[in-house]
Amino acid sequence: MPVLRAARERAREWFDRVGLQSPARLALGAFGLVTLFFAGLLSLPQATQSGVRAPFIDALFTATSAVCVTGLVTVDTGSYWSGFGQGVILFAIKVGGLGIMTLASLLGLAVSRRIGLTQRILAAGEARATGLGDVRQLLRTIIIVSTATELSIAFVLFWRLLAHHEHLPTAIWHAIFYGISAFNNAGFVPDPNGIIPFASDPLFRAPIALGVFIGGLGFPVYLNLLRSWRHPREWSLHTKLTLVMVGLLSVISAGMLALFEWNNPATLGQYHHATKVWQTLFVSINQRSGGFSAIDHGSMHEHTWLLEDVLMFIGGGSGGTAGGIRVTTVAVLILAIWAEARGRRDIEAFGKRIGTEVLRLAVAVTVISLAFVILGSGIMLAQTTDVFLPYRPGTIGLRLDEVLFEVVSAYATCGLSTGITSHLPADAKLTLTILMFVGRLGSVTIAAALALNRQRRVIRYPSERPLIG
Repeated sequence: MPVLRAARERAREWFDRVGLQSPARLALGAFGLVTLFFAGLLSLPQATQSGVRAPFIDALFTATSAVCVTGLVTVDTGSYWSGFGQGVILFAIKVGGLGIMTLASLLGLAVSRRIGLTQRILAAGEARATGLGDVRQLLRTIIIVSTATELSIAFVLFWRLLAHHEHLPTAIWHAIFYGISAFNNAGFVPDPNGIIPFASDPLFRAPIALGVFIGGLGFPVYLNLLRSWRHPREWSLHTKLTLVMVGLLSVISAGMLALFEWNNPATLGQYHHATKVWQTLFVSINQRSGGFSAIDHGSMHEHTWLLEDVLMFIGGGSGGTAGGIRVTTVAVLILAIWAEARGRRDIEAFGKRIGTEVLRLAVAVTVISLAFVILGSGIMLAQTTDVFLPYRPGTIGLRLDEVLFEVVSAYATCGLSTGITSHLPADAKLTLTILMFVGRLGSVTIAAALALNRQRRVIRYPSERPLIG
């Protein structure tokens, strides 16, 4: 017993030391292990409808897509995976949406009624808490908001699915699946036909769109609104910037989508005017992170793809289930440009000043994310064309716009696709798998690493301004 106690104490000291020194590394390790665990479950014969083991690359791709709440798939979820396989995917979505570190903190709170400093730091980094003291209340908010939203969506969809003549057990399962997938911005659908047959049913589409919208705002926004929903002046700057940017981007995306695709017979043009409006609103909400395909994105115009590339790259709110570089990052960059254009010394918004360290962090996250997208696009072009590797068999000759769309969708964990994912060679699927993993944790760990790496220096070099532009 003394030996075991001593070993346990040494293990706890090592864990605390590693966790406090590199919480980002610990988060990456935890997400990686959980992803491999779900990939192993999906590799079992009972996970497929046919009873034959799925190729490991497809199991790994699907598990990563689920844990990273992306929604890209190499095989159809409804027809390829069995009930067990779909259950594994759904649980992976739930775990990924809550966040591995947040889930670990919740389990620790339930068992010991307390959260240690390491767990507080990790949960604060995962859920973007404004301070360590907020973590306990933030975790309660996460559980309450996520569970209530998912159950509400499932309840409404259950009756709509019954109205569309689904059997009772199937309607219950599909309603729960859609509820969890929608709130977590995952974009997975349990039905081989997806949501396209429900184009003229706003009562089915509206709950899913609302779940995607709420899930993409971010948990810190929920916490702030729950605390002071009656007093908008007391809302934090983060909440105000998130709500303003999400509102503006939703209006802009809906307007430009209608402008580009209204008369396209392969997308919006095939519906009557009322359905066009519903389709436009639904797609515009899903363009940044939701990933539910209401129309054939492969049949869209190239300029619509470019619009969606930008929207997916921006993503949703920090600390939520959305991906991308986050709307507050873009807001800070826009405010910095506006301040520079006006000749102002400080970056200001809603009567508050934004520090230069926030701007540096926003620039770093944006530039590093762009680098990943460019590098990923170059690698996938080499893997799917015979221009760079003429000796390679089985290439499918993809264009840059197709590859860029898929890469941005993977890195931004959005899940929209032009339909090429299932036709990719194994190494290209692996590239997208890495991009989904990096995109889900990359900007988070980069931001955490840069913030924790802040150093105070007594001696500073003399300043000099180089020419810009």
